[in-house]
Amino acid sequence: MQQMNRIAIVGSGGSGKSHLARDLAKLLDAPVTHLDAVFFDDEWNPLPPEKFEAAQRELVAEPQWVIDGNYNSSLHVRLQACDTVVMMDVPTWAALWGIFSRQARHGAGQHTAGVYNRIHWGVITYVATYRRRMRPKVLAKINEFASGKNVVFLTSRAQTRRWLEKVAASR
Repeated sequence: MQQMNRIAIVGSGGSGKSHLARDLAKLLDAPVTHLDAVFFDDEWNPLPPEKFEAAQRELVAEPQWVIDGNYNSSLHVRLQACDTVVMMDVPTWAALWGIFSRQARHGAGQHTAGVYNRIHWGVITYVATYRRRMRPKVLAKINEFASGKNVVFLTSRAQTRRWLEKVAASR
């Protein structure tokens, strides 16, 4: 398995990005960053775009990291710096199930385990239309900024578990 030191995890809300990021960071003994924690403060106020991009530039300057989050406007920062991109490419129904089951498990709000949960109509619409609207934009950026890098597509939670097992076995 190819060396992984700087991993960008992207995909729809509810696809399992944060869960994978935590597990992968543990396996690789790497720091993990959930971009929602960088973008939002405790009262869900967003960071201005230029400060958000600057914060990411600081994060990706480190020698090892796992960062999860889409944030298409600044995705190029992570894609240019990473050696591995993991695209959580689950079906829409699985992502919708993910956001609602996360709400049932953790409740709303921000939690120390990296769960940033706030379901409203905008989130539901984003997740429901991700494959049609956002996925093509993310794939275009992966093609543009991560050409020649290790790109992994995970299409189910079972496939994600098997891939993590392969990563663990290769360590």
